[in-house]
Amino acid sequence: MKRVIFHDLITLDEAKEILVSRARPLGVEEVPLEEAYGRVLAEDVYSPVDVPPFDRSTVDGYAVVSADLAGASEISPVKLTLKGRVEAGGFPDFELSRGEAAEVATGAPIPRGADAVVMVEYTSEREGAVVVYRSVYPGENVVPAGSDFSAGELILRKCTRLTQREIGVLAAAGVRRPRVYRRPKVAIISTGNELEEPGVPLARGKLYDVNTYSLAAAVVESGGAPIIVGRARDDLEEYREILGKALAAADLVLISGGTSAGMADLTYRVLGDMGRVLFHGIKVRPGKPTIAAEVDGKIVVGLPGYPPSALMIFHSVVRPALLSMQCMRQTPPAVYRARLSMRTEGAKGRRSLYPVVLINKGGYVAYPLNAESGLISVLARADGYIVIPEDVEFMEEGEEVEVYLFERYTPASLYFIGSNDIFLDRILAKFDVKAIYVGSMGGILAVKRGEADVAGTHMLDPETGEYNSPVIRRLGVKGAVLVRGFAREQGLVVARGNPKGIRGFEDLLRSDVVMVNRPRGTGTRTLLDMKLEEIAKGRGISVEELAKNIRGYTHEVRTHTAVAAAVAQGRADVGLAIRYAAEIYGLDFIPVGWEIYDLLIREEALERAGPIIEELKRASEMPPGYKRLPETGEVVAKF
Repeated sequence: MKRVIFHDLITLDEAKEILVSRARPLGVEEVPLEEAYGRVLAEDVYSPVDVPPFDRSTVDGYAVVSADLAGASEISPVKLTLKGRVEAGGFPDFELSRGEAAEVATGAPIPRGADAVVMVEYTSEREGAVVVYRSVYPGENVVPAGSDFSAGELILRKCTRLTQREIGVLAAAGVRRPRVYRRPKVAIISTGNELEEPGVPLARGKLYDVNTYSLAAAVVESGGAPIIVGRARDDLEEYREILGKALAAADLVLISGGTSAGMADLTYRVLGDMGRVLFHGIKVRPGKPTIAAEVDGKIVVGLPGYPPSALMIFHSVVRPALLSMQCMRQTPPAVYRARLSMRTEGAKGRRSLYPVVLINKGGYVAYPLNAESGLISVLARADGYIVIPEDVEFMEEGEEVEVYLFERYTPASLYFIGSNDIFLDRILAKFDVKAIYVGSMGGILAVKRGEADVAGTHMLDPETGEYNSPVIRRLGVKGAVLVRGFAREQGLVVARGNPKGIRGFEDLLRSDVVMVNRPRGTGTRTLLDMKLEEIAKGRGISVEELAKNIRGYTHEVRTHTAVAAAVAQGRADVGLAIRYAAEIYGLDFIPVGWEIYDLLIREEALERAGPIIEELKRASEMPPGYKRLPETGEVVAKF
């Protein structure tokens, strides 16, 4: 037999690209959540519900109206009437008025009218009353509805590999059977007369079959499903027969051994006869005789027989193709040194772990995410975490930290920081964008610091009544442009049929009306406070005084849909939000006006953001309560 001499060697990168270019996802299937670990999402997942679906307590204690406890201490305790008790899994059928409290368990819903929970350690119960020995601030020990993620929010992206964190997110959203890509079936054949099954005594000249089992494990780690076909002796007909079985059973075939130019090496001969050889020989050591072919439309890869060589070539050449068949990319894990984007508090005597997003801006920036009790969506968005030692009270902005990655890190093409919008979310999902939602003001400041490429903002300037531009100028942002986005209709969200007969902002002052509010720094909150300031001026009092007479003014939730959830569940009578949130929950909507949601983009990122802008221009269908503007997609201001 004439020996084969390798003349046309290709590079390792070329070999990888040849296989990756032929790798395609193999179809979609639904799997039970308990079998979803390691699978890859075949579609974007939007939450059908708010999580949590109600305002809940993070401690055992008493739900209260925080204003009742102003100045409370061990010297001057406050006595409240015990109105009722709420256990986890139950739901209160009563509301709290001033001077009342309700016992709540950890995880239990807080009753309407309450805006904080005081820990049981700071209370005592006596004859139908609760004595409280410390004050609480609005929202203390309460996780608001939708603070984890909101109904309609993109919670996991297509092509995300499901680990324990993502599966927790799916379970929290009530997704029972996610749609995932089918796992590649990978048939494994080892060749050689010398191979023996592990566990049996070795005869002279025999070796245990290592590659079958090491490659099977490598396939599992790569998300594939291994099929152990068996071992082929150095016999041409037996070799053809076992390869035929493998091709019938699998999507990809791995053969170890028999790839070099030796007299007994059959792989290159069989593959050359049965299919089309893609390459034979790579400029790498070890692994030079690696061969790949296309047989019956399937990829067959012949790996070196030596186990270390077989595994190294698998990880360098085959694994990227397997990942591509599942819509995944290969990236190495690491611990990164990064600059902290903002001052971050420690846990005072306890080691603090903070989930972070890692932003690559000519040096890594670690952007801490809100790690409130019970928020699992934070982990799904985070790249890793930082550790704040027990004896450190806080770490300053700009301080160097180590980021411990959860998985492998892949820098995004664009970083979006700012106000969340469900419509824009669907556009961003089409591109390689890392999104962090911190509100309009947080986004503008992130662009100013150079951490964000794009910010979503709908900040109303109280002085001019204009959106976005005046606020951005006042904050001193430089080297950025404002691209016109779209308009969203704002209004008062009320129960179906409007049972309280609410007509406008004046009704928020009624004693029988409970509202739900948005946080400071959001465009919606700014609009509300402007409306209240007009009322306050008419009455000759300050906004602060006026707010004291509004039940629920201090009850803040993160999203528009969380406002709607509070109204839908009867925890509030009214809240200011966009029309789309009311539509989701089937609520009535009292229009107030239209706000403008724009994109603030750093000039150096404008070209990279171009596809997003074009997609925004092309978008023909918008949710209820949205509308295009004449300048949508155009630069309307420079800074």
